Amino acid sequence: MAELGTGGSVRTTMKIQIAAILVIPLVLAGCGEQATQPVESGYGKSPVLPPPHKTLLPTVNIADAQGWPAGATPVPASGLAVREFAGGLDHPRMLHVLPNGDVLVAETNAPPKPDDAKGIRGWVMRKLMAKAGAGTPSANRITLLRDADGDGVAEVKSVFLEGLNSPFGMALVGHDLYVANSDAVVRFPYEDGQMKITAPGTRIVDLPAGTINHHWTKDLTASRDGARLYASVGSNSNVAENGLPAEEGRAAIWEIDPKTGAHRIFASGLRNANGLCWEPLNGALWAAVNERDELGSDLVPDYMTSVKDGGFYGWPFSYYGQHVDDRVNPQNPELVQKAIVPDYALGAHTASLGLAFNTGTALPAPFTQGAFVGQHGSWNRKPRSGYKVIFVPFANGQPSGPPVDVLTGFLSPDEKALGRPVGVAIDRTGALLVVDDVGNKVWRVTGAAKAPQ
Repeated sequence: MAELGTGGSVRTTMKIQIAAILVIPLVLAGCGEQATQPVESGYGKSPVLPPPHKTLLPTVNIADAQGWPAGATPVPASGLAVREFAGGLDHPRMLHVLPNGDVLVAETNAPPKPDDAKGIRGWVMRKLMAKAGAGTPSANRITLLRDADGDGVAEVKSVFLEGLNSPFGMALVGHDLYVANSDAVVRFPYEDGQMKITAPGTRIVDLPAGTINHHWTKDLTASRDGARLYASVGSNSNVAENGLPAEEGRAAIWEIDPKTGAHRIFASGLRNANGLCWEPLNGALWAAVNERDELGSDLVPDYMTSVKDGGFYGWPFSYYGQHVDDRVNPQNPELVQKAIVPDYALGAHTASLGLAFNTGTALPAPFTQGAFVGQHGSWNRKPRSGYKVIFVPFANGQPSGPPVDVLTGFLSPDEKALGRPVGVAIDRTGALLVVDDVGNKVWRVTGAAKAPQ
């Protein structure tokens, strides 16, 4: 309760109380909605897509961020072992493994975006995201992790690059390190083994940002010959409720000439793509894509897909091909007819963010030929989904079977979030690295027989 005589505090308290009174009925309106299909039905090449179940507000089922008790780890699949590679990080999100084996990790969070979800709804959503562990200021840096003695633990953890703007994706081309900030791709000079970059960056190209910047994470990869960069730019809304002009250049993957900054839309209709990487057999660009909310706990499955040059993948007008979303105004039936069906569904609301292919033999079968996916975990599905790392087997450059759990146990028995996996990468030895932005760690997964003693 505010003290008498502090008028500003009294007014602020009253506003919060009024907002709470108004919000509670709205939140309760969505509390009865829950999944009617098992989450497994939303995986694979032909996911089950039941009718939409719309609610006034999204279904809210936040797993409160708790962190790991001392000595606790995720649970590895049979034949695997997991160990902490590095800890004490500040909301780590994405990884990049350098040629010498050093690991770069982006410590980052959302930039200021004062116009994203204004009003009571915005106030509620910000409170909910804070409960999920996403409410801390961005560290705006990249940290270098080095395991010089090869024991599977990074004994060096040092600031590599700072003063960034909500960095996310990273790509190295020769002696040029590219970083995707929330508003631009920036280039820095890099020499093999370098511990810290102090040289100023060169801004290559501006990326859509602004005061909404709803999906702020911009992932990045380079073509194999280094001639082109590919940057993901998420949508500025759930389903174009801010208007189509606010989506200019968004919900897309950009192709960028790193020499000139010239760019074009490589593929569009991708609501929030991350995990950009190259399938090793056919050389196709793949991405993990977070689909839309507020159609119920069973819709819409996130997915991973090969990304075709010039391809359109539905957002916001449709999902999974020609399943029209009637909330969008105006509609675009001609574009809907061109919408490409994604290659492989990853479950509704799993928030699949990390994607990395493995073709090595350092990990045992069945984890050799296929893709690892970091599933950050749902906040708006009942029951919860994601909160694990999975492996999708591949054959002939395409998914070839059901997913296999790799790391689980990110939720406690009372449904608190001990950790939340984000980026995944294969290190120089063939082990799997997993970023955990609630546990503030990087985990390292090896074959059980090869785990350090």
